[in-house]
Amino acid sequence: MAVTPIAKAGSISAAEKSPLALFGGSKAIATDEGDTFTWPIVTKEDEAAVLDVLRRGAMSGSDVTRQFEKEFAAWQGAAFALAHSTGTAAIEAAMFGCKVGMGDEIICPSVTYWAACLQVYSLRGTVVFADVDPDTLCIDPKDIEHRITPRTKAIMVVHYLGHPADMDAIMAIARRRGVKVIEDVSHAQGGLYKGRKVGSIGDVSGISLMSAKSLVAGEAGMLTTNDREIYERACGWGHYERFLMPQDLETPYLKEKTGLPLGGHKYRMHQMSAAVGRVQLKHYDARCEEIRKAMNYFWDLLEGVPGLRAHRPPADSNSNMGGWYAAHGHYRPEELGGLSVTRFTQAVTAEGFRSRPGVNMPLHLHPLFNSIDVYEEGKPTRIAHSDRDLRQPRGSLPVTEGIAARTLSVPWFKQYRPEIIEEYALAFRKAAASYRELLKEDPGNPETLGGWHFFAHR
Repeated sequence: MAVTPIAKAGSISAAEKSPLALFGGSKAIATDEGDTFTWPIVTKEDEAAVLDVLRRGAMSGSDVTRQFEKEFAAWQGAAFALAHSTGTAAIEAAMFGCKVGMGDEIICPSVTYWAACLQVYSLRGTVVFADVDPDTLCIDPKDIEHRITPRTKAIMVVHYLGHPADMDAIMAIARRRGVKVIEDVSHAQGGLYKGRKVGSIGDVSGISLMSAKSLVAGEAGMLTTNDREIYERACGWGHYERFLMPQDLETPYLKEKTGLPLGGHKYRMHQMSAAVGRVQLKHYDARCEEIRKAMNYFWDLLEGVPGLRAHRPPADSNSNMGGWYAAHGHYRPEELGGLSVTRFTQAVTAEGFRSRPGVNMPLHLHPLFNSIDVYEEGKPTRIAHSDRDLRQPRGSLPVTEGIAARTLSVPWFKQYRPEIIEEYALAFRKAAASYRELLKEDPGNPETLGGWHFFAHR
């Protein structure tokens, strides 16, 4: 039975006043969810595309992949697209394309998935972490410029959890200081920043297309750029079959290096993934619009609820959340008497949705960026090729280190089902309305919140 939440911000409905399920009351979420969270959407068209590749014995070919690249580049608004086996490989190729090498530095937010930066170790470079903006959860432009040194080659911009970063400010810094901008669009495929597609603003982008993302091609990734030299260097790094003929190349650096992969990598996309990607891309914008309609409705229902804020751009910004990957929201404990996000999410979970506190744990505090010697070179890999100790101890990135206590996961709706969305919103409203009761047995937050790896995807 669907329950319509209150219409006026600040008032409390009878349903919200009912006892929390945590204390023996009825759950807010009672309706069968159906296909509300089903993802990816796989149809006969996807199956036929994969079967065609299988039956032709074309799994290791490139005809489907090259067609996918052409269509993806046109959709993204880029001159070049290069298909990769994973988003991780695409981002590594983007770094190589930007000439990141021995002793070089990239600047990256610490709140992100490891694959936004860890590949720099393979290039014998290193990473300097910057703080995040507390509202966007993306890299904070105000914390970038003072971290640029003569060794800085690129700024890694992650459009985190689908929210576009402040690209105007970031690009202004990059152009002024002569460094490249790499966009990690793995959370935000098709999203807009002031009317422009994320991934089309920086010098190059790397995009994951693995099966949990909003745009899916299986286990796959894509690099896009308007810079031919970056594209050709990326081809050379892991796509040896793309540069067998010197006459096809424009970059002098590559003309004498044709035929073998410069990095010793074979990073091409499997053609069954390319076949799936072509079909998914064709339907993506319409499906993405459905996701945005559902997610915006959910957050509109929570407008004005104490303790909760939407993680989305302002409505008048001409920016949006793409596919709203791994949806999260802001939590404001000070508006709920200091109630911990841990206790709040316990109450929401009891209502029928497993909400989790926190986001990705800060990378700058992980041993891999402090003490681990990956290549047995006699010192931690983070500083193995640096002329200074650039490790960043606890306390060095205050917003990053405190953000987990102020964020929580929310449902990632794939279909607009108002009656179901209303029940999920009610679960959050009930928890907020009963915060005084929850405070009585609040255990507080543990020392660490969030995780290093994947989010829940529903």
